Amino acid sequence: MTQAEGPARNGARRTDPGSADPQRIGPQRGDPQRVGARRVDPEKSACLLIGVNDYRHDTMERLDSVEHNLRRLRDVLTDPDIGGFPDERVQVLPNPVAARDVTVAIEVAGRLAAEDTLIVYYAGHGVREGEDNRLFLTLPGTERGQPETCVDTMYVRKAINRSPAPRTVLILDCCYSAQWARDSRMSGGESGADLAARSVRDLKGLYLMASSPHNRASHAPDPDRCSVFTGALVDVLEQGDPDPGAGETVTLKDIYQRVRTRVEEWVAEQDRSDAAAPLCTDENGLGEYAFVRNAARRPVQAPPPAPVPPPKRGRIAIGVAIGLVLGLTAGLGIPYLQDRLDEPPPKPHKEARGPCSARAALLDHSDALDKTEVDNEPVAGLSGLAYAPDESRLAYAVADNDAVRIFPIRFGSPDALAPVAQRARTLRAAGGGPLSGWFDAEAVAVEKDGGTALVAGETEPTIRRFDLRTGRQKGEPLPIPEVFEIYPKGAATAGRTIEAMALSPSDKYLFVAVEAPLAGDGDERGRNLMRIQRYERRADGTFEPDAQFAYRGDEGLGLADLVAVSDTRLLALERQYVAGLGNSVHVKDLSLAEAQDVTDKKQLYRAPADVFIAGRALFDLARCPEGSPGEVSGAGNPQSNELLDNVEGMTLGDSIKSGRYKGRRHLLLVSDDNRNKAQTTRLYSFAVRL
Repeated sequence: MTQAEGPARNGARRTDPGSADPQRIGPQRGDPQRVGARRVDPEKSACLLIGVNDYRHDTMERLDSVEHNLRRLRDVLTDPDIGGFPDERVQVLPNPVAARDVTVAIEVAGRLAAEDTLIVYYAGHGVREGEDNRLFLTLPGTERGQPETCVDTMYVRKAINRSPAPRTVLILDCCYSAQWARDSRMSGGESGADLAARSVRDLKGLYLMASSPHNRASHAPDPDRCSVFTGALVDVLEQGDPDPGAGETVTLKDIYQRVRTRVEEWVAEQDRSDAAAPLCTDENGLGEYAFVRNAARRPVQAPPPAPVPPPKRGRIAIGVAIGLVLGLTAGLGIPYLQDRLDEPPPKPHKEARGPCSARAALLDHSDALDKTEVDNEPVAGLSGLAYAPDESRLAYAVADNDAVRIFPIRFGSPDALAPVAQRARTLRAAGGGPLSGWFDAEAVAVEKDGGTALVAGETEPTIRRFDLRTGRQKGEPLPIPEVFEIYPKGAATAGRTIEAMALSPSDKYLFVAVEAPLAGDGDERGRNLMRIQRYERRADGTFEPDAQFAYRGDEGLGLADLVAVSDTRLLALERQYVAGLGNSVHVKDLSLAEAQDVTDKKQLYRAPADVFIAGRALFDLARCPEGSPGEVSGAGNPQSNELLDNVEGMTLGDSIKSGRYKGRRHLLLVSDDNRNKAQTTRLYSFAVRL
């Protein structure tokens, strides 16, 4: 077992005194010691995730990656197919103010984990202070050279010792994190009574995974992503061990080795002389513990009954004799039997449903509306989608045809969509006549009363309110910021203006977004820089522009739709199509809590990172299970996953009431077939953890 500093004393491992009735797992590949290895019980354990990213003093650099670390690590630990920890057993402590906040939280979590394992994770700056250069963990108010503003790891060790949990897994993602092991040895009595915390080997069972050696820094180069170490850790947990010989679970030892390999690859790619691979200490034998389920062995639907086995080779002669009796020649009988013998057994059937990420699972998809008609009107060109208020099985889809229509669509359930489109309502001017010009509707939002809907069109651009019963426009269009107008009046590109729109659940705010960057905003290394406009509802029910926010999409993707989870939280649907490669469809989770108003900024190009909305990936549709061949109807163009198509609409439903994903929210997506035979009108149903 790789260790941070030298071999264990006398090469011995402690046995675990706290496992009266240990769980067992089956044999795994390679190491014979894994046979019968014990497993962390998530129902009897507890996780405490501590992160500090918001530093108040100039001596400490802000660490935006820490926020991503905490979110992604919590997601993977609570994923029922990976960590399996109940939500209440994974506690997050962001930006603790005082050292006592940290130690008390450890003791509380330790009592919760009294029957099994305490997992403590810390991400933030690590500093070495004092004459002996001991490791200190930083707080938001930490100043360099002032150890009293930090968390002394001596007290962290004491808090762990006071915990009744029989074993502890400690994960440190900070500079100099392996210094913990050196401090543990030095504190065995050499520094006086005040530092007489027990060493690592004297704890009741401790496994340490450190992001860096005692004299090296850890790295977080991208503020929009996890740090290098935690990013590798989460990826390893999410992907599991795909080796055909791997077992149903993954041990701490396996996880560490795979994380170390990934970080070493990053160091080699970056050619960083100041970077180093993570280290671990395992002086108590916990490396052999199964930590999580193997995500590469996610449960699949039971296969159909096994087929009747083909005849054995030893029965060829009998088959030939029967063939002769029936008047067949040996030349016909033997080849037929040989073909049967050589047939491979049928593969188990897989469905296009299951986890797409740690926070999202595909429940169902349906092409039932593709190339259909209702009252001789084609159900085609569906570009926007919105649930009806207080209706879990009714949504409205807007079609961007020459005659703009809204189709009510009824559904069965989240895991069995069975969509049925009803007679459409054609949108008309207030007087009942046709709308002027080509409206090109791209987004719809149903207002709280359920009787009216806001519809956005990208050609003018425009946002108008319509009566859902009559289809007639009500009132004047919403004011459009001049910068959103098409050039030369504004800075938008024709056909790439307002594409996304969402009403907040409170009905107070309306959010709209352009599909592509405005002139002057541009992109950053291929990532489009786009604007989201927030409107505020006035007392008379009208909306007025309130603030603009800057959004940086994934490489090459544009904004297709928005969903408002709250007044300060959005889901963003991004998509792109490349001929010969197919579609890309990503869903992101955005926080506006600290977003800056960029209304007065003439351009976003070269704007600093903290100007843009903080976001994290929810899922990538290409990573959803597409099932066995034929399970998803093939598109008329190449796709990396048959599920992919021109997804343009998205809406968020209620919490799922029962089943495996009980408590998650129901998310619905729709693709626009552009009235093209090679494309599909497809609905997708997801369970998402928000």
